[in-house]
Amino acid sequence: MLLKRFAKEWPLHVMLIPSLIIVIIFSYVPMAGIWIAFEKFIPTKGIFGSPFVGLKNFKYLMDYPDIPRIIYNTIYIACLKIIGGLAVPITIAILLNELKKEMFKRTFQTLVYLPHFLSWVLLGGILIDILSPSTGIVNQLLQWMGIKPIFFLGNNFWFPYVLVISDIWKEFGFSTIVYLAALTSINPSQYEAAEIDGANRWKQTWHITLPGMTPIIVLMMTLSLARVLDAGFDQIFNLYSPQVYESGDIIDTFVYRMGLQQVQYGFATAVGLLKSVVSLGFVAASYYLAYRLANYRIF
Repeated sequence: MLLKRFAKEWPLHVMLIPSLIIVIIFSYVPMAGIWIAFEKFIPTKGIFGSPFVGLKNFKYLMDYPDIPRIIYNTIYIACLKIIGGLAVPITIAILLNELKKEMFKRTFQTLVYLPHFLSWVLLGGILIDILSPSTGIVNQLLQWMGIKPIFFLGNNFWFPYVLVISDIWKEFGFSTIVYLAALTSINPSQYEAAEIDGANRWKQTWHITLPGMTPIIVLMMTLSLARVLDAGFDQIFNLYSPQVYESGDIIDTFVYRMGLQQVQYGFATAVGLLKSVVSLGFVAASYYLAYRLANYRIF
C-alpha cells in the first residue's frame, strides 16, 4: 500500500528535494556553531580548535548585571506588540465588515496592507525624519499646540511605545486579512434573525460577530505565545541608539553587540542558545494550547 502510494506521489516528493537541501544547508548545518557557546572561541583556531570552557559562558551570563533589564525589555515590548497586534486587526476587520461599498472597502484594505511589504531599513529612515525633535512633522504639530518637542527616539519613556505603535501600523493590515476571512464563515441569516428580534448593530457585533471570530482569535492568541522572546530585531536595530539601551535593548540586539561588535563570540552564542531553548518551549506550549483550545494541528 505504501509503495503504491509512493509510486503515485513521487513527483511531489521530488519537488520537495531542493527545498529540503536549502533547509539542511542554511538551518541545520549552521547548528554546529552551537558548540561555540561552550568554548572561548578564537576565529583563527576555528570551532573545534578553540579551548573548551564548559558552562563558563552561561555562568557569566547569569552574573551579567544587564541581563534582567534586557529580558524585561524583550518581554515587555513583545507582549505590547502581541496585544496591539491582536486588538487592532480585530477592530479594523469588524469595521471593514460593516462597510457596504465594496470599492471603498477594497481600497482601504489595500492601503493598510501595503506597509507590510516595506522593510524596516526604509521605515526606520522615515520614522527618524518624522519624529525628529527639530524638523519632524510630529514635533512641529506639538509645538503648534504649545507642547515642547519630544525626542521620541532618544527618550527611554517614549521609545518602547514608538516601537509598538510603528510595528502595529506596519503589520495590522496583513493580520486583518485573517480576521476578514473568519468573518466570511459567519452565516448571514444570523444577522437577519437578530435584526428581526430588534438587535442593533452593536448587539449584533457583540453576540454574533465576536463569537463567530472566537476560534480564530483564540488560535492567533495562542500561536503568538511563540513570539514572547522576539521583540523585533530588524525594527529596533534600525531605530535605537545608546541613549535608549535602558528601555530598548533586547536579547537579539544584545547578542549582536556582544558577538559582532565586542567580539565575545562564546558569550553571545550562549545567550542566543538559551533564548532559542526557551523559545522552543514557548512554541511547543503555543501549539499545544492551539490544539486544545482551537483544535488546530499542523500534522
